[in-house]
Amino acid sequence: MSAMPTDPTVSPATRGRLCVLLVFGGRSSEHAVSCMTAREVLAVIDRDRYDVVAVGITRDGRWVLHEGDLAIDAEGLPEVDPDGTPVALAGDRLLALDVEGGSRQLAAVDVAFPLLHGPWGEDGTLQGLFEMADLRYVGSGVLASAVAMDKAVAKQLFAAAGLPQLPYAVVAADEWSRDAAAVRETVASLHYPVFVKPARAGSSMGGTLVADEHALAAAIEVAQEHDPKVIVEAAVEAREVECGVLQNPDGSLRVSTPGEIAVDHGAGHDFYDFSAKYVDGTSKNLIPAPIEEVLVDRVRDKAARAFTALGCEGIARVDFFLVDGTFFINEVNTMPGFTPYSMYPQVWEATGLGYAELVECLIAHALARPTGLR
Repeated sequence: MSAMPTDPTVSPATRGRLCVLLVFGGRSSEHAVSCMTAREVLAVIDRDRYDVVAVGITRDGRWVLHEGDLAIDAEGLPEVDPDGTPVALAGDRLLALDVEGGSRQLAAVDVAFPLLHGPWGEDGTLQGLFEMADLRYVGSGVLASAVAMDKAVAKQLFAAAGLPQLPYAVVAADEWSRDAAAVRETVASLHYPVFVKPARAGSSMGGTLVADEHALAAAIEVAQEHDPKVIVEAAVEAREVECGVLQNPDGSLRVSTPGEIAVDHGAGHDFYDFSAKYVDGTSKNLIPAPIEEVLVDRVRDKAARAFTALGCEGIARVDFFLVDGTFFINEVNTMPGFTPYSMYPQVWEATGLGYAELVECLIAHALARPTGLR
């Protein structure tokens, strides 16, 4: 599939279409997930309304033009082709770079659609670039993106908003190496089992369910492969319920019907890990979530409160644990998994909004919102 528009250097008024810059891939451990998302968005975006230029960010951070099919890595997952034409963003102009240091304009961009997950993309870094370029873009701004990515900081804002959470502890970057005994004591106060995860990662990367203190050190080391800051959270028997939040161009919010994650623990998954999500198909999305109507109203209200508490914009998926009728907030994803098989598009499908319509709504919100302070 070609990702290049027809003469995108011509002004929108002249060509009759806006130019959308789709950015995906990235340096995080969620590179492949981002590529999966981009492949699906490219398949449905309205080419009669938009000229689309797709740019992949390689695993080492280089920006390249995406044309044709995605490459496949050693594990059979999609990735950005590192041999693509190098590109750079200069304000709202996308430039192709040559080996001699020259450049030529590829597109005059009207709106960016970042589809990156994890650090160096979903965490405010790319959003800051777009703000500096005065380029409108889909999704939350710098602060909300950064806060939602850092689960330790987000938890403080959830607490201030009165949203219930499971007991947790934060293990700072050097704390484990400096005073492991104190960390062990703090974690023991949560009561085993506990769940150990990176503070700033997604797709369950680096997460481990820990049954007792003997497995704690290994779990912290696994988490620190993704992020030096670690969250340790009490692990309880809970149902995982998620809602999609979508912001209209006028700023009002829509909240989807909730969905529930059902994991086949008999297939070797202690929790909803990366393999269960994306590889072996052993998890299922139950949509709508099979919960009482009073709980539906309750979780949708809490999803909107969480979205607002972090200052999110445009799009987010809000995840909860349901324990004995009480919803405990888990996290907010400002760029959730976005393939047609992901929870976010599926709950909106069940709410009456199709995948292509969802893409259109997000672009419309981005075009209606100014850059800068707001």
